[in-house]
Amino acid sequence: MSTETLEKAKSAIPVRGFLDIKDIAIPQGEELVKAILKLKEEKNAVILAHYYQPGEIQDIADFLGDSLQLARQAKETNADMIVFCGVHFMAEAAKILNPTKKVVLPDTMAGCSLADGCSGEGLRKMREQHPNALIATYINCNAETKAESDIIVTSSNAETVIEALPKDRPIIFAPDKNLGRYLSKKTGRDMILWDGSCIVHEAFSMERIAQQLADNPDAKLIAHPESEEAVLKLAHFIGSTSALLNYVEKDDCQKFIIATEEGILHEMRKRAPHKELIPALVFDESCNCSECFYMKRNTMEKLYLCMKYELPEILIDEELRLRALKPIEAMLDLSKSIK
Repeated sequence: MSTETLEKAKSAIPVRGFLDIKDIAIPQGEELVKAILKLKEEKNAVILAHYYQPGEIQDIADFLGDSLQLARQAKETNADMIVFCGVHFMAEAAKILNPTKKVVLPDTMAGCSLADGCSGEGLRKMREQHPNALIATYINCNAETKAESDIIVTSSNAETVIEALPKDRPIIFAPDKNLGRYLSKKTGRDMILWDGSCIVHEAFSMERIAQQLADNPDAKLIAHPESEEAVLKLAHFIGSTSALLNYVEKDDCQKFIIATEEGILHEMRKRAPHKELIPALVFDESCNCSECFYMKRNTMEKLYLCMKYELPEILIDEELRLRALKPIEAMLDLSKSIK
């Protein structure tokens, strides 16, 4: 491959989101796995992957987890390069926690509907309207939004964090209104909610899921708290990504209807191969809307090119990084008791 070809591919990253190199032979199948593992060793890299990633990426990761688990691993790693297989805000959080390490993401267009719908400017305006309020922000947001927050939460630690906040201060919760409503009910805290939601978790149909339950009376419905209230009312168990995994693995029930992103089924089947797992149905019968388009932008081929050329790289202005770091560290300090 010529230098000109590589430079052209690099210049196109802001538009395409990844290194799109046509005239390079990328290994396939098992050879691609071996090539990625070789690059990982050569570059002293660590591969972090979210449970919603494609199965083959989950299988090759050094650490697989939810947002809280991956944030911890990002902070604790000794690797020189963090290869984040997730969405952009997750890789950004890894860079915020590790300014001296190179952080790369296979496809920078792996975004998030929640993150895209909440801005730092918007939070500043909400704070002006409620000057005594504390801002607790779900980790599914960009660095500018984190920088305007007092503390970050994940679905794993949100209840613990909200309950720990001073009772004499109102709380602004952003950006997921469904998670915010759920937390208000669990903690008894009346919160001011940003009007945001996840396109995947809002796609579930209460009517179709009710029919699934009727057709499978021996099944339990388990749901992520980003789902709409009508779905949560039907659920036998509500929990974070990691909590849903643990529940399927340990509960005596042998059949589950899963109301969260379908990528989690890959790890669930590994942990509970003898149990029947049924994806919850969505409104649109013509699409697989329980699959996050953004999470699935990352592929093994993009992962290989990302590691080989160490691009696309996540870079953050230092002043912004320091402001965004404070609420993340506040979260990590408060959530040490969560396994």
